[in-house]
Amino acid sequence: MTARSRLHFTVYAPAFAQDDDRSLAVARGMEQALAGLSMAWRISKEGHPIALPQRDAWLAEAAKRRKFPLLCNGDESYPITVSGLETPASHAPGARPLLDVHASLPLDARIIENATNMLAGIAESARGFWGHASQGSFGVEISEQLRRSANAPKLSPRGLPMLEMPWHLRSPAIPHYLGWLNYWSEAAAQAIGFPDAARDAELLSHSRRTPAGGWVVQLTEAPLDYDNPEHIEALRRAYERFPAIGGRDSR
Repeated sequence: MTARSRLHFTVYAPAFAQDDDRSLAVARGMEQALAGLSMAWRISKEGHPIALPQRDAWLAEAAKRRKFPLLCNGDESYPITVSGLETPASHAPGARPLLDVHASLPLDARIIENATNMLAGIAESARGFWGHASQGSFGVEISEQLRRSANAPKLSPRGLPMLEMPWHLRSPAIPHYLGWLNYWSEAAAQAIGFPDAARDAELLSHSRRTPAGGWVVQLTEAPLDYDNPEHIEALRRAYERFPAIGGRDSR
């Protein structure tokens, strides 16, 4: 599969702690979001799936070492993976370390149909601050929006606003950027001022409240295509509406 044929889910959550049970909760959240999914395999050094008959105990043992190891669904023709990595305090908002949960799924009609449930399941199982689901090409696009110096241009090559580096943000609850589907915890929604009944009617028509009080907000009908002018305009409007995203309100 090419990068553009994958849908990537990323959630930023409080740092992983010893004996943390969130890796198991995330795996179960994904399984609940997609019928028939079983995240009960690891991947060998050669890149092949190895069954984990005692998956829960294996994850619990890894948690003692503050690890969220890579899990997969065991199907090399239809790979689904999830893992967790730590962002150190030196590179995180508010100088607080984070757990970054990353899942990757095929970009097809089945996954798109269940993407909202998948993002909510991962985010709330991880007790995330915020997260998103976007096509595999999003990383390159976001990198062109990052303000790496005081002399950076005001707009990216796509005409989108420049964003502060994550470690310049004052709080981990402030989203770094926007994706196709956006998970905002209750704290994140408060930090950016969402929702406002008068200004967010359109976004609310494509939003869903989550059991923990957060939101999943969809920007475009189809996954973001940065070559589509309508999608770029949807991003531009959303960034204009929420200047706190990317720390732009602090400049």
